[in-house]
Order: sequence, then C-alpha cells, then structure tokens
Amino acid sequence: MKKFGAITLSMLLAWSVSAKDKSKEEVKGYEFTTIKEIPHTSVKNQFRSGTCWSFSALSFMESELMRMGKPELDLSEMFVVNNCYKDKAEKYVRLHGNLNFAAGGAFHDITYVWKKYGIVPESAYNGLNIGEENHIHGEMDEVLKDMVSGVIKNRNKKLSPAWKKAFDNTVDSYLGELPASFEYEGKTYTPRTFADEFCGLNPADYVEISSYTHHPFYTTFEIEVPDNWLWDKVYNVPQEELIQIIDEALKNGYSVAWAADVSEKGFATKTKGIAVVPDVDYKEMSDSEISKWENMSSAEKNSQLYKLDKPGAEKTITQEMRQEAYDNYQTTDDHGMHIVGLVKDQNGTEYYKVKNSWGEYNKYDGYFYASKAFVAYKTMDIMIHKNGIPKSIRKKLDL
Repeated sequence: MKKFGAITLSMLLAWSVSAKDKSKEEVKGYEFTTIKEIPHTSVKNQFRSGTCWSFSALSFMESELMRMGKPELDLSEMFVVNNCYKDKAEKYVRLHGNLNFAAGGAFHDITYVWKKYGIVPESAYNGLNIGEENHIHGEMDEVLKDMVSGVIKNRNKKLSPAWKKAFDNTVDSYLGELPASFEYEGKTYTPRTFADEFCGLNPADYVEISSYTHHPFYTTFEIEVPDNWLWDKVYNVPQEELIQIIDEALKNGYSVAWAADVSEKGFATKTKGIAVVPDVDYKEMSDSEISKWENMSSAEKNSQLYKLDKPGAEKTITQEMRQEAYDNYQTTDDHGMHIVGLVKDQNGTEYYKVKNSWGEYNKYDGYFYASKAFVAYKTMDIMIHKNGIPKSIRKKLDL
C-alpha cells in the first residue's frame, strides 16, 4: 500500500525563535468539520500481516453493501487471503518464479475471489488458526515462499502432482480450512450462495482508476507494481479528474478504496492523524532568514519542518510531479485504505477522512485525514463503483 508539515519556512523559523517564549500566541491544532461521511463498518486490525489490501477492499465492499440497503456485515479478509495465496502459488510456479510472490495484493484480488469463489462472513472464517488473537503472518509468509521456490528449483526435471496439495494444506494449517458451507442467521450457505444470494453484489461493477502519463489517458493499462500478480488493468485519467472522481463519489454516497504511498514524512497518521504535503515558500523569507535556514543541519530542518502543529499552505501537485515520483520509486504501492468521508479544517481546506486497518492506533481511533494535495501526489490507484464516476468521465472511459 517524508512526513511533511504544511507550513511556510518563514513560519517555521519564527516558531524556532519563539520556542523559548511560551507566552506568545498559542498554536491551534487541526480542527476538522464533517462535510460528508459515508456509512461504513468499524475499524479492524490487520496487525502483523501484509494484508491491508484485503482489509481495505472488504471495508469498501461492506460500505457498498450498506449503500445497497443490505445489513451491516463483517466480511472475512482471510477467506480472500487464503484463496489468493493458493492461486498466486500456481501462477508463480507456472512462470518459473518470474512473478512477485509475497503477502501483498491489490483491490482487484477481492473482486477476483468474489467472482471465482464467493465470500463468507468473518464469523464463518476468521483465519486465526495458530493460537494467536491477532493476525501474525511472518512465519507463514516465509514458509510459503520457500515452498514455491523449492518446487521451482527441484532436480526432478518435472513437477510432481503433490506440490500443490502440500502447498494448499500448508496455507490451511496456518489460516484454517476454508468452509464448504456455514450457518448464518439461521440459514445454510456456501461461499458462492452467500455472495450471490445474501450479498447480491456484482464484482463487474467495480473498476480501478489511476493517473500516469506513461500510458495514454482514457485507456486501460496493467499497473506496473509488484503486487499486481493478476496483471489486472486500471483506467487512466488526468490527475484533476482523479480528484474529481473521488469528490463526486463521496458527495453522491459512494466511498472509495484508496491505494497510496505512505513513506512520506507527511504521512503522520500516528502522531498527528494527518497526511499532508507542505509548501516551502522562500518568497516570504528575508535574506537573513534564508541564510539561517540554509545553514541548518538536516536534523534541525526536519525538527522544524515536520512539527505539523497547525494547517498551512501545501504544495501544488502537478501531473509531472506525480509521474516523476512514480518513475523514481518515490511513490510506491505501500498501503491500501478506505476513504469514507470529506471534511474541512478551520481554514476551510478540504481533506478526506480515511479508515485505516491498524486498529485504534491514534487519537482519531484508527482514522486519519489526508489532504487533497497528498492524495493527488501519492495515490497509486483507487477502486470505485462505476456509477460513482461522473457521467462526463464515464463517457470518456466508455463505461
């Protein structure tokens, strides 16, 4: 699925000087007012597992079911993880190991599993089969990677019929056997009938959208990230339309699954509950301030720049900045999250309310607020119901 502070350098230097005098103006923190919030389920905890893609996409699907008038559901993330690991192993071996094999995944892994295998509630399959209260997958991930690597390296000159059964049994040993049927609210379902009859959600209605210039706009392309093991495609739109899609979706009652880079220092969701991109404005500095700033060490600059004590100006993000960051590995496919609302700060600046999957880890009980600049800069792709896309853009995409 670089923690910037959105404040000018002149303000930063002024804070540095005034730090000794606490009697001066008190700094007001971020204050958020809700503009729109989409109904969604409670915050979950992926804990020590690389399964954010499953948690975020299923959180998104749970909101979609609520939008459709269905009852609130807690869907099984590990049902998806189990099926994906097994299918990914087969593809990895078929490609002689020339595929990324790891715990990560993508939003379309959920629609892939939903369509091929169905879905189950958390109560039918929680994936906690090794005596832990939370998901801890380090050992499983290493064991599974060693298994498929050993299959490829074997000296038998051909594959035995046993390796896939052995692999599948190992996944089940860690996560538990997948249920063939289960009881839910007094009725017996299979994963297929639960998906089709109880949920009634159509995986074909969901699309992924990105914004990069190395492919033509208004076409689809296989997004080049290691975790796209299914080689699935995303629609490509200009940056301003990506933000327009998110804004219009939220205003019309659709939430958004959001994949983004979270390695920036401005991704200060634990300490501050925000993700921002600061503007550094030399124009507002005097010659003496510039000289003082330039003579600071990196540590001193960081201590000033990343305080994030209050809202301020942010960088203007361009299409070229997005592309350069992607091309230079500064924007990577780090983390999957769920955008559930739109808010504004005390200055009237809009942010997105984001539901994370790290439990209630911060002062906002597991949520945080991402600025539009951060989303414009660091988004890898989003997943959305196609009807949540503005009609004018849908027409361009032939949706």
